[in-house]
Amino acid sequence: MKTGFDNDKYLSMQSEHIRERIAQFDNKLYLEFGGKLFDDYHASRVLPGFLPDSKLRMLLQLKDQAEIVVVISAEDIESNKVRGDYGITYDVDVLRLIDEFTSAGLYVGSVCLTKYMGQPAADLFRKRLADLGIKSYRHYKIAGYPSDVDHIVSDEGFGANDYIETERPLVVVTAPGPGSGKMATCLSQLYHEHKRGVSAGYAKYETFPIWNLPLKHPVNLAYEAATADLNDVNMIDPFHLEAYGKTTVNYNRDIEIFPVVNAMFELIYGESPYKSPTDMGVNMAGNCIFDDDACCAASRQEIIRRYFKCLCDLKRVGESKDDIRKLELLMKQAGVTTADRAVAPAALAREEVTGHPAFALELADGRIITGKTTDLLGASSAALLNALKVLAGIDHEEKLVAPEAIEPIQVLKTKYLGGRNPRLHADETLTALSASAATSAHARQALEALSKLKDCEAHSSVLLSSVDEQIWKKLGVHLTCEPKYEETGRRYHKH
Repeated sequence: MKTGFDNDKYLSMQSEHIRERIAQFDNKLYLEFGGKLFDDYHASRVLPGFLPDSKLRMLLQLKDQAEIVVVISAEDIESNKVRGDYGITYDVDVLRLIDEFTSAGLYVGSVCLTKYMGQPAADLFRKRLADLGIKSYRHYKIAGYPSDVDHIVSDEGFGANDYIETERPLVVVTAPGPGSGKMATCLSQLYHEHKRGVSAGYAKYETFPIWNLPLKHPVNLAYEAATADLNDVNMIDPFHLEAYGKTTVNYNRDIEIFPVVNAMFELIYGESPYKSPTDMGVNMAGNCIFDDDACCAASRQEIIRRYFKCLCDLKRVGESKDDIRKLELLMKQAGVTTADRAVAPAALAREEVTGHPAFALELADGRIITGKTTDLLGASSAALLNALKVLAGIDHEEKLVAPEAIEPIQVLKTKYLGGRNPRLHADETLTALSASAATSAHARQALEALSKLKDCEAHSSVLLSSVDEQIWKKLGVHLTCEPKYEETGRRYHKH
């Protein structure tokens, strides 16, 4: 993938901008931290050069000034809400986040349970936190939030919440996912700080949409594709345009809530420090793009990938959290079709020629390697071995894994584990390749080439098993699939 984003410049500019914002207030800033902190793979895909842990690295530059408050909704605890990417509940993810922050050298001060209404599961979670030595606080569900500003900004509203005791000038407020109540937590703290004579500040750190890129820039369109389940829509910030005569981009939820937030600031402080939702942000990402064409190309591919994922969800379970019509519209706005994903037509063409499921992989230099289903290997596994041969400079006719090494795995799958499909999945293929590496120099060379697959593009002409999908994900390959099953004679349930 061609690099288009200067990550070092980003870390420097972002941390300096946050320091300036801390100094703007009474040396106390509540920073709402949106998006993923440790593993922002969306940002790394659409801004090639952005490292998935860039936000964490940036925070580490401020670690002596920063402490973290992790926010979780009591309603999400009660409903056992699950993170789709990790498959764990939000309460478990809070503990994971604390571990991740602490092991990285950041200080986690406490956990705040929002929308608290005496939920039994929330009380049990608070006890668990107490047993682990983690402080927790309760913020209650406020009647009339967010529209009844007079009630919210009162002793019966924010005033009824626990005051979260913090020690450091920068308080990073983060959460397992959206809708957890990060903004309300920050505003509640501003109210309490003001009652204590501290003029604390609030700012918001979201990477997307990027405020100083055009509204329909592919990077911003890719953000809409990524949030097609939230109905987020990028919009021109009308408040910023009116105040400064400058066109900037924000998204609908922040624009809709800004008058309320502004009114809260005015009730707390007498006047608002911000004239627009864009003013509240501290995002320097747009200033660190040095190759706009590279970021545009990467973002267009991301939109197509999101579209394929939605199609596959619809095929597998009959529904998708994303809106297929919205994704189709975004593809039109970005000026792309599925044919613009080079590996997709390549996989379909190979399937057409061979009459078997096929898989295509685009290497970093633009070469496309394909594989088809055989008696021994699935198409995914065949393409994997073919690509490793190319990357390691091994002749195509060379057998990296001997058939006699594959046969015992097939016997294990079908005879002893009751499997129907004798062909090797990608994980089994890599296991066989690793075993072969003990005696084969070529197999060793192929294994050493695995890291070169990172950030490559791939497409399967049929839906893959979850095992295969996970292997490609672990290899860092951007995979898409056609929304169809391999024809096996089974009509209602597919393995």
